[in-house]
Amino acid sequence: MRIVMADSGVAFDGLTPQERPLGGAESAFVALAEALAAEGAEVAAYSREARPMTLADVRWRPNETLANERATRDLDCDLYIANRDPSLLRVPIQPKRTIYWLHNPASFLSKPRFAAPLLRKRPALVFAGPSHLGTAPGWTAMLERVCIPLGVENVFLQTPRVPGVPPPRAIFASNPVRGLAELADIWTRSIHPALPEAELHVFAGPAVYGADGKRAAAMRAALEAAARAPGVVLRDPVPKAALARELGQARAMAYLGDPGETFCLAVAEAQAMGVPAIVRPVGAVGERVERGVTGAIEDETDMFSAMLLRALGDDALWRRWSDAALARRDTLDWRVAARAFMALAQSSAAQLPDAARPPS
Repeated sequence: MRIVMADSGVAFDGLTPQERPLGGAESAFVALAEALAAEGAEVAAYSREARPMTLADVRWRPNETLANERATRDLDCDLYIANRDPSLLRVPIQPKRTIYWLHNPASFLSKPRFAAPLLRKRPALVFAGPSHLGTAPGWTAMLERVCIPLGVENVFLQTPRVPGVPPPRAIFASNPVRGLAELADIWTRSIHPALPEAELHVFAGPAVYGADGKRAAAMRAALEAAARAPGVVLRDPVPKAALARELGQARAMAYLGDPGETFCLAVAEAQAMGVPAIVRPVGAVGERVERGVTGAIEDETDMFSAMLLRALGDDALWRRWSDAALARRDTLDWRVAARAFMALAQSSAAQLPDAARPPS
């Protein structure tokens, strides 16, 4: 199967995850490309300013060359995956099957300029899960819509945890404007007074998202505010391998959630490393945790604080939650997602495996 993938966002390629922190949608693009190749597909990945190379059996090229490569096999492929940007559906490519892969809330598709390319090309729409699908405007029901959960990178499936029960260290590893200020306030009022030795390590910053201007300023402001809270430790964003090692020494992932979360790779990565997650049921965040089995899902601030304190201080509870999360590692393998994408390329919705069926 010949597969072409295209992205038009921030500059990255297959080497980037080894070199610097990378956002969730970009990380997912790289991981899916490599998983598809591992499943035996011939994969060409086009992204902004990609360095021409072949890595992990994926052929990388800068996306501006895609429309000009008329002599290549890429314009006559079995599957074309347009990532995030509807304008990528205008590329003069003639695949047997087209998928539009969404990562952000899909409400923007109510605008005609975004809807028009989809109505012309009529691709299958791939969402990350039920709550993500719920953000789609009603007209998208005219198209094929399926849910394929994301995976996590192999480093989170293969890096061992540090033996024993870790110290009371929680981790925040998301966009700092997504609830970090409120989490720092909870830490100050409820966590630090009850457990002064506990620390909240924050791995976040504008560089992860290629942010500048007002977006970067808002992130820096959130980080500076959090740094004033007792026990909060600001850390530089790190590549995935380093983050896996940090998670392997962590006691809990604390995240209040955000309506813009359509999957939340940060929580999925933590769970893959056996880190219990204490979250709110906001956006798709609650879909990443099995309540009372791999962590806690609490809407009320007092209960959120109480469960975070238990995760940080109750060794027996921590072991149960951590072991249960580690036992579910295999379900987060990107190759599971890759097989669902390949099945979608070859089958009708009624014939799809469970991972790729739309929720009822």
